[in-house]
Amino acid sequence: MEKPKSLSVKDFIIRKMAVKMMTSEKVIDAVITHQFSSANAAMKGNDSLEISGFGKFLFNRNKAMRMMGKFESQKALFSKKLEDPSLSERRRNSLEIKLQIALDNIRDLKPKLYNEPVTDLRGLEEQVDSTQGAEESYQEDQRGEDEEMRELPLSL
Repeated sequence: MEKPKSLSVKDFIIRKMAVKMMTSEKVIDAVITHQFSSANAAMKGNDSLEISGFGKFLFNRNKAMRMMGKFESQKALFSKKLEDPSLSERRRNSLEIKLQIALDNIRDLKPKLYNEPVTDLRGLEEQVDSTQGAEESYQEDQRGEDEEMRELPLSL
């Protein structure tokens, strides 16, 4: 089955899998969207990602540097064009969207290129050390029991 030109690759995969697995397209779409967002999050902190049965993806630092230069020049170009007071409202909105996309791309590439810590977890929760909390809780319980024992009268 060949992909129709009217469908994106993602939509084509979803349709093909839905028919093959006899599952709704909505469920397949949710799974694929989750997998790609998880892969995206994993690539933020690592230089490679391997998806079993699908392939290995590597972060190419040289290509990223070229892309960063491109995004920086786009930022400068769009900012300069936005300074023109004779721009139509439609053209101004279009340039603002393009500028925001360039800024987002710069923000996303900077931590990978310059080894900055990733601060934008985009919905991912930071894991807490559960052992420390349990230990402290146990020690607090022990202290509380010791204090209760001291307050009890000795004679019954």
